[in-house]
Amino acid sequence: MTAPSASTSRRRRDAQARTASAVAWGVLGVLAVILIWELYKFLGPAEGVVIGGDGSAGSGVMILPRTHDRAMPHVWDMVARLFQSTSGGDTPPLWVTVASAALVTLGIAAVGWLIGVVVGAILGLAMQRWRIVEWGLLPWIVVSQIVPLIAFAPVVNAIGNQIDRGGTPWPQWLSVAVIASYLAFFPVAVGVLRGLAAPDRIHLDLMRTYASGYWATLTRLRIPAAVPYLLPALRLAAANAVLGAVVAEVSIGMRGGIGRMLIQLAGQASSDPAAPWGPTFGSIALGLIAAGSVALLGLGLRNYRRGEATA
Repeated sequence: MTAPSASTSRRRRDAQARTASAVAWGVLGVLAVILIWELYKFLGPAEGVVIGGDGSAGSGVMILPRTHDRAMPHVWDMVARLFQSTSGGDTPPLWVTVASAALVTLGIAAVGWLIGVVVGAILGLAMQRWRIVEWGLLPWIVVSQIVPLIAFAPVVNAIGNQIDRGGTPWPQWLSVAVIASYLAFFPVAVGVLRGLAAPDRIHLDLMRTYASGYWATLTRLRIPAAVPYLLPALRLAAANAVLGAVVAEVSIGMRGGIGRMLIQLAGQASSDPAAPWGPTFGSIALGLIAAGSVALLGLGLRNYRRGEATA
């Protein structure tokens, strides 16, 4: 076996340095958030900052939150609450309940992500292949993301209930997955459209010189050239799918997921203010896990990732 070239070793060192830098900045970011939280809790007024109003309770506009322990618990209290029982008695620790609910939501979000990837890829392929399809579809795809998800979710759930009553099984989790795919398909469609249009004109002309058809050009030139656009789009779609799943669980009242758990513990915040932060941390971890899992796809596609798009 031959020793790796100097350029290969240099690229490897650069990649390791970038990874270490990203981890360091991530840790510093988390520490900065904790410091700002605790600093404001120490310095801020207990009842927050309110402007306007006549001085009576409930009047005016609150521009900074309250800092008393019921509204803003200490970070260490939130962490300690994770290791206490969920609701007293023999119930498991809060982190176990959060992890179980997060796994349910993660599975549903994964299904929604797959649906969104398939739909987005088909739309992106069609828009790149036929310009008239792009002119007709792209504005509607953009407008679709303006519709509030909290209003869209009950409509999807009602349609799913009608399908289920009609004799075709339609579990409630499938409605949540469809809603999650609604947020996931948009970045994929745009990423596929931009990525497939990325090859230089000279390369397209070369493929025509060899009399390559559409499918040969697609598989040998356009798709490899689209990888730097596809990977960021897939990561964003994964995070969007988690967000859509959590909001959908809240909107349609599906039990078992982390969205429903957020609502349940938020209702107990006055007596147990640190508890709602458990599922909140779980939701954040879900988004990171989903995006990180998709990022693993890039390990097998690293030869195509030069100049990866970040926009």
